[in-house]
Amino acid sequence: MQLRELAHARTGDKGNTLNVSVICRDPRHYDHLRAHLDAATVKARLAGIVHGDVVRYELPALCAFNFVMRDALGGGVTRSLALDAHGKSVSSVLLAIEVPDPA
Repeated sequence: MQLRELAHARTGDKGNTLNVSVICRDPRHYDHLRAHLDAATVKARLAGIVHGDVVRYELPALCAFNFVMRDALGGGVTRSLALDAHGKSVSSVLLAIEVPDPA
């Protein structure tokens, strides 16, 4: 199943750093996603976009994760020639990751 079935996401940017928050739709899925959605998986999925480190911050009280990605925006909004200089569409790419069904 796709991650989007278990979570939604929001993005933000600061300079050349992109962050994507992944928020569980159901709190019961937090531990499942904690086990199956790590920084390495996110970096692999976004290999053509993210050229720096990916760090996952866990927010258990919110049933969410915040992924911070360095060197991900082509130098930042004012320097990038990308159509999506803020990286807003990255959340859709991330939500297409396949994860096991929590059944």
